[in-house]
Amino acid sequence: MIPDDSGRKADLTPDLRGNATRRLEHRLGDWARARLPGTVVDLAMFTLKMGWSALFGGLLLIAIIASKAVWQPDWPVARYDALFIFAVALQALFLIFRLESWAEARVILLFHLTGTAMELFKTHAGSWSYPEAALFRIAGVPLFSGFMYASVGSFMARAIRNFDTRFLPYPPFWVTVLLAVAIYVNFFAHHFLPDIRWFLFAATVLVYGRTWIWFRPRGWYRMPLVLAACLSSLFLWIAENVGTRTGTWLYAGQTEAQLVSLSKVGSWYLLLFVSFVTVSIAAPRAIIGARRPDEVPASPIAEPHRQG
Repeated sequence: MIPDDSGRKADLTPDLRGNATRRLEHRLGDWARARLPGTVVDLAMFTLKMGWSALFGGLLLIAIIASKAVWQPDWPVARYDALFIFAVALQALFLIFRLESWAEARVILLFHLTGTAMELFKTHAGSWSYPEAALFRIAGVPLFSGFMYASVGSFMARAIRNFDTRFLPYPPFWVTVLLAVAIYVNFFAHHFLPDIRWFLFAATVLVYGRTWIWFRPRGWYRMPLVLAACLSSLFLWIAENVGTRTGTWLYAGQTEAQLVSLSKVGSWYLLLFVSFVTVSIAAPRAIIGARRPDEVPASPIAEPHRQG
């Protein structure tokens, strides 16, 4: 809880959380604090919470790698269909065991819709393709592909909760929505019109240049939102190479042995701002802070703030 500008208390975390999940997360923190020296605890807690937040995407990547290693073409179920069934079951388990709330699930559904729409257009335009057969598919796009976008939404929603994350100062909301729409439209429009991504890169800095992400593995830390987006886009590019190395999807003219073009880092960077606004639309109270959560002067990046 932190005070908003009117003096009322604003709860910045999702309401729906299972008690069992909360106890498990607390036990993980207690375990690390009991076994690690003070200066290492925050780094260890950060790593544990990042891994815990990325659980859905991590398990999906493991399934992609494992299925490529063992799947046989004469098996009765296609590999893409097995991945789709696995992803559906995984999502159901996350909800049953309250690893995600229904509020977070609504965010993830938006990622499904926007991601699948992009998949349908991009595969039709020849930007990339899915070379294997599948029963669960729409116009050449296997349905498991929507869960790859959803895993980004799952990570964002869970990281916001797990790190008690705040974003401030937050730009005018209508400006962030306008920028997100422009980015999303450009992913389609650049096939017919001039690509304005360099203008959009500059716009992200102009709109979010003053915004900091406040998070706490144990004590408070902060990082510029734009820098966080750059680092996240690199990790997503690495994950994308897992997909192409396993032949799960391929870009036009690419072979499984080739790395994904580094230009895709820029594409992921822009798409992350669409993702961020998607999360803010579905759960604005969970991410937009009115004041800094610390009670001491600001410090540089990676400099923690302690309370008490």
